Amino acid sequence: MIGGTTPLHTRHRESLSERLRSALGGEGGELDDLASAEPVDRRDAVLSLLAVNDLHTAPLERLGGAERFQHHPAVAALKSRLDARFLADLEARDAEVDWELPEDAPHAMRALGALGLVPDVYRWLAHEASPDEVVAFLAFEGGPDGGFDDLVAACQIGLSGSAKVELAQNYWDEMGGGQLDLVHTELHHKLSRALGLPDLDRADQPLEGLERAALASVLATNRRLQPEMVGALGLLELQAGPRCRKVVSALERIGASEDALHFYVEHATVDPRHGKDWVDKAVAPLAADPRWATGIIRGARWRSLVNAAFFEAVHRRFVPAAAAIAS
Repeated sequence: MIGGTTPLHTRHRESLSERLRSALGGEGGELDDLASAEPVDRRDAVLSLLAVNDLHTAPLERLGGAERFQHHPAVAALKSRLDARFLADLEARDAEVDWELPEDAPHAMRALGALGLVPDVYRWLAHEASPDEVVAFLAFEGGPDGGFDDLVAACQIGLSGSAKVELAQNYWDEMGGGQLDLVHTELHHKLSRALGLPDLDRADQPLEGLERAALASVLATNRRLQPEMVGALGLLELQAGPRCRKVVSALERIGASEDALHFYVEHATVDPRHGKDWVDKAVAPLAADPRWATGIIRGARWRSLVNAAFFEAVHRRFVPAAAAIAS
């Protein structure tokens, strides 16, 4: 479902995400009416969930004062229902897959990391995509998850021992070792300027891209899902390196500048080490607790599911042969 077109029979209804945006932009008087409100469709549910979770994680300058409603009773009730719906859908999709994974969490993580390691769309990107297509694809991909530094920071809360140290080291690498011009988000800004990457509105994202973002926000804003967050972020680190190498190949092929290359070269170089260390120094010690072990594997499976759906969607969008088959 690319573009998330609203079914004809629901177009006359104002969406929950629109009502929520209006309420958060005012004095909050309309929020009480939303506590039990229902989204018009799946896309509306995910957009609403992202808007609620923005109150917990988005930069203050983007919220324009709406952050004061973060713990409003109606917002809390709405978040609880939207979280539950999103997670129930994930769990149903998860149950349909015969994963055949090792029981040991580190080995399960490595096995999941090998699944779909380099999606076909990255091969197309490296060898066939035009310069305009490379730019358009990278705008959708967003780098190895925008905001990863904040996710790692949140994931450290309450940890101790080698897991805490490993996530702190990972975060420090994201921070460029204390050098502002090497902070990974700054490198992505430099990439965006060099290539002229468009800043995509959520309305322009496929449903599958919204769900990928929603998984990160749900894990980051629900403390009980911290084990799942460790698994999901660990899978990202395990898989980012080979994908980034394909992006580097694409950028070199189209003659991109060093400013455009730096971000992906950095990730192609450091993420394989990050993935190994995440499993060895964070997953392995945490997984000594059965609750953590189960949650870590589950979070990695969830990330694998939303990743696969997202890359299938962008493949259909960008690769003509795939789009023809889908139709």
